Amino acid sequence: MAHSTESESRKLLGRLREIMAEDSAGQARLDQITALVADSMEADVCSIYLFRDDDTLELCATHGLNQDAVHQTRMKIGEGLVGRVAKYSRVVNTPDAPSEKGFRFMPETGEEVFSSFLGIPLQRLGERLGVVVVQSKDARVYTDDEVYALEVVAMVLAEMTELGAFVGEGAALSPLHSQAVMLRGSVAQEGVAEGNVWLHEARVVVTNPIADDPEAEQIRLEEAVDQLRVSVDEMLDNAIGGDKDQVQVLEAYRMFANSKGWMRRMSEDIKRGLSAEAAVEKEQSTARARMSQASDAYLRDRLHDLDDLSNRLLRILTGQGSNTGAEMPENPILIARNIGPAELLDYGRNLKGIVLEEGSVGSHATIVARALAIPLLIHTDRITNEALNGDQILVDGEHGTVHLRPDESVVSAFRDKILMQAEAQERYTSIRDKPAETLCGEVVKLTMNAGLMADLPSLPTSGAEGVGLFRTELQFLVRNKMPKRAELAATYETVLNAAEGKPVVFRTLDIGSDKVLPYMNPLDEPNPALGWRAIRVGLDKPGVMRMQVQALLRAAKGRPLSVMFPMVAQFEEFKQARDIFLREVERERALGHALPESFEIGTMLETPSLAFAPPQFFKMADFISIGGNDLKQFFFAADRENERVRKRYDTLSVSFLNFLETIVARCKEGDTPLSFCGEDAGRPVEALCFAAMGLRALSMRPASIGPVKHRLRRTNLQELRAVIDQARAEGVETVRPAVLEYLRKG
Repeated sequence: MAHSTESESRKLLGRLREIMAEDSAGQARLDQITALVADSMEADVCSIYLFRDDDTLELCATHGLNQDAVHQTRMKIGEGLVGRVAKYSRVVNTPDAPSEKGFRFMPETGEEVFSSFLGIPLQRLGERLGVVVVQSKDARVYTDDEVYALEVVAMVLAEMTELGAFVGEGAALSPLHSQAVMLRGSVAQEGVAEGNVWLHEARVVVTNPIADDPEAEQIRLEEAVDQLRVSVDEMLDNAIGGDKDQVQVLEAYRMFANSKGWMRRMSEDIKRGLSAEAAVEKEQSTARARMSQASDAYLRDRLHDLDDLSNRLLRILTGQGSNTGAEMPENPILIARNIGPAELLDYGRNLKGIVLEEGSVGSHATIVARALAIPLLIHTDRITNEALNGDQILVDGEHGTVHLRPDESVVSAFRDKILMQAEAQERYTSIRDKPAETLCGEVVKLTMNAGLMADLPSLPTSGAEGVGLFRTELQFLVRNKMPKRAELAATYETVLNAAEGKPVVFRTLDIGSDKVLPYMNPLDEPNPALGWRAIRVGLDKPGVMRMQVQALLRAAKGRPLSVMFPMVAQFEEFKQARDIFLREVERERALGHALPESFEIGTMLETPSLAFAPPQFFKMADFISIGGNDLKQFFFAADRENERVRKRYDTLSVSFLNFLETIVARCKEGDTPLSFCGEDAGRPVEALCFAAMGLRALSMRPASIGPVKHRLRRTNLQELRAVIDQARAEGVETVRPAVLEYLRKG
């Protein structure tokens, strides 16, 4: 690249910095910048379009177009050439703009006389801010050097926007991180919380996008990259012999850290006049933009690696990182792109809520959040860009909304909602020790789901009659190596002690699908939910199952023990697992160890196939628990991680209730105790319908027991069953409207 071009670019950036240093209002700064860029690039026009909202671009400054059009001309994302640049985060460079597909003529700007068009996206770390455009009357394609120079300017403009350079009297922009913002996410754990933002990874702010001394910046970059390479090598040394997937990711990191192309592009940006930090962030923004467009999962993962590596490099260069010295605020609500279960457990019950940009309803973090009863939203776009440490934040884990820096009216309404919920829970304390007995005299057993010791204090306060599901995999997931038998036995003994004589049903290890142990090599499966998971892993690796059964038997210390197996699809699998359990009982007896006073061996019914197993299965199983979350996704062939399909199918659809009725009838024939376990059991309307269909035991999260018991005690199940049967006879798709109407009248 020619030295003169680099000098011109540095000269332009130097003048940009002078404009930034002046004590001007935001609009005046923007106006000066458009004039400066037009002059520097010998263009007739320079215009800056910024986003007013997620979908609308506004002409905020121009040199060369009609000044009356500023703040008047608006367009939707994707509309016209400017909208196309914004939508796809791609450069448009054409000598004949009016003949381009999608060109939109805006008479108020007077732009029809300009032929050539160069549009560059204004973006910062994947967040679209706007578009910068240069135009000329001459029909010409802008050179690579000119495109590159404008990209560098766009990078600086994005950083200036982040630093609030265009805010003030007559401002083109509102101050960032000061306005009230409402964002939407998906609910992974219900609940509401008010608190203050705590960023899991504090955001890096580049305060010096322009540098005077390219040679000094190049040395800073090289030293930081050397430090980065050493840290990646150290991580790799520590991972050798460990998890294969982790090693693969680190190998990819090392490849990027040693990439000559990555280093060359950053060095060229520094020669143009950017600081080392700004050069790294320019590369990172490009990777983020490509990541959002990439449909190939492998490419997306690699771009994600590059993004993560850039973050590490920025933290080395700026000294900003996780340990910034900032103190965790009161009532912290954790904000992160994603987080692992062990990291989440480190925060523990200190957190009032969690909001993630990524995540899934079945992820390890979600399981831990549920165990800690902390409201959790996932898929909340832009939250890490919008939030700053200490910001006031409201999390509505019922409607899937987040309010950042809310105004007083929103805070007031939200506090009213929290108060009403607290009063409702208070109301349930009066029935805490009473049975869930319906108006027609039926009694429904209500138990709670658990997975951590942190759950168990809820047992006496919730009114639960025991633990209907204790998920044992969490003790495996939060460690980086296989737990020892003695450790597991101590944990299970503590669980039984905390239950104080109330029954606890332990589910054996349910791994695979979305729950992959960090020390077990996951298989590359096209559809993990239907792959090698749960009982399939246990039967193929009986050593792990035997060790867990031994731990459970020893933990019982002469007390009753209930164990069930997950994801059983056919009778033979249950028989094999039951045989392993019984052999371990005999082994413990031979070793002279104390045996449980009694034991029950049951299974979860999560696959439709098991409902049609031979009668001998129902006679052999001591109890069956319907695993509602998995059973529903397999019954409707709708992935519960997929937002597009998971809400299409209603739990109270006639077909699903008919299926539940079949299971109830088969368990009755075999005299097999039956329960329903899952999220739907904790929803009062669904719980009433399950009870009306003949289910007499439900297991749910502790907070749901009060509302479900309250409803059951006010309902006549025979009347409700008649309403359901009438709706079924009419051929409706779902009985929900009929049930809601009945409850409303009652």
